[in-house]
Amino acid sequence: MGRPLGFVEIDRVDVVSRDVEDRLGDWLQVVLTPEPEAARLQASRCMDCGIPFCHAGCPLGNRIPDFNELVHRGDWENAFRALRQTNNFPEFTGQVCPAPCESACVAGIDGDSVAIEQIEWAIAEHAWQEGIVRPAVPTRRTGKAVAVIGSGPSGLACADQLNQAGHQVTVFERSDRPGGLLRYGIPDFKLEKPVVDRRLRLMEAEGVRFVTGVEVGVDVALSELDGFDAVVLCTGSTLPRDLVIPGRELVGIHFAMDYLRAQNREVAGEIGMVPEDLSAAGRHVVVIGGGDTGSDCVGTANRQGALSVTQFELFPRPPEKRPADQPWPFMPAVLKTTSSHEEGAGRGWSLMTTAFRGAERVESLVTVEAEMTPDGPAARDGSEQVWPADLVLLAMGYVGTEAGLPRLLGLEPNASGRIGDDRYRTGQEGVFVAGDARRGQSLVVWAIAEGREAAREVDRYLTGATELAVPGAGTLPRR
Repeated sequence: MGRPLGFVEIDRVDVVSRDVEDRLGDWLQVVLTPEPEAARLQASRCMDCGIPFCHAGCPLGNRIPDFNELVHRGDWENAFRALRQTNNFPEFTGQVCPAPCESACVAGIDGDSVAIEQIEWAIAEHAWQEGIVRPAVPTRRTGKAVAVIGSGPSGLACADQLNQAGHQVTVFERSDRPGGLLRYGIPDFKLEKPVVDRRLRLMEAEGVRFVTGVEVGVDVALSELDGFDAVVLCTGSTLPRDLVIPGRELVGIHFAMDYLRAQNREVAGEIGMVPEDLSAAGRHVVVIGGGDTGSDCVGTANRQGALSVTQFELFPRPPEKRPADQPWPFMPAVLKTTSSHEEGAGRGWSLMTTAFRGAERVESLVTVEAEMTPDGPAARDGSEQVWPADLVLLAMGYVGTEAGLPRLLGLEPNASGRIGDDRYRTGQEGVFVAGDARRGQSLVVWAIAEGREAAREVDRYLTGATELAVPGAGTLPRR
């Protein structure tokens, strides 16, 4: 421990955001990269606990006290090496992770937790800027070939690990560019795409091959997979939950990911990706769904010039502080106000949408207040409200992975829309699965952990043993 009373003597200081007026005029990152000295000071707050619960809070099992101590000393290179041992992409998680590690931080029991995510981001950016991150080309090849289908965070992590183990890895992506959720689901104001591109370039330099714009089983014959010794499905949980109520057929009601994908492509320079029907400009926008995807829709709509933006959540308003039934070190369900909310949005809780109204295009929607019962949400009598809405975005989560490719491979998603078992196997010889396709929709950090663990199983399958790092995934569930 570099500073024994650092957690008492030094206040937690969060990252700095750009002014709202400035950032609403562009798609650049909202949060400013932490300055090295600021991160070093925050790292000095780490208590280096005898039992570091932050390890268990992190799905990757990051060695947090170790890299905090190294940052405190100013040893950035070894801090990065300690971080990279468990996390393939700290530049991603340092920006878009909800930091369950911080909920498990001992300093947070009766004070402010250590700003772990900020420190992680600072380490990663310093490593990139100072040339610490360099291609690590495997010195030995096994002669085994692996196909990874899907280039989101789980697919990239799996490919990275297997390539470093010496296997020849080809990543297939049906979109025109790799990155999956990182590229098309997360807006640039949260994660600028040059950050994704530099990692992809590094992986290519290390030997990973990317094949884009092809869908396996459609554009590429399934028989082409016969040339691989193993296949890993990292196709995500991409089937959105629908809201089948009167008026659903009206124009102007869209799934959130269709909306976000179009704008991300427009920001990337593909002019004309946001048709007039999908633009929030001059419209009253209602986002149905209170999670991060819904928040991303709020920020996007404000940048497009919406007249108003309102976000609905079916569940009651969460408490602002950790409730008694969600004790430390579990990650609590508390009120989350994102940078998008700060930019302007109405928020409603315990609201159930019952109908869309309009002629051809949606013009309004109807809600009732929802009461939670053992049988699910129930409408409260006399609580009906009508809201103006000429663009509605459905951000209510996902119900599973698309069944097309799994069925071609002789697989069938289970009742939860997922495939695979606890060992990342599918029941088909040599076919594995990782990420949201296996565990259901989750966090980027969990996807990376899944990719790493699946790679370990694939490596063992191909060689009879594995030297890939023992998975360090945390054990603390969200309650």
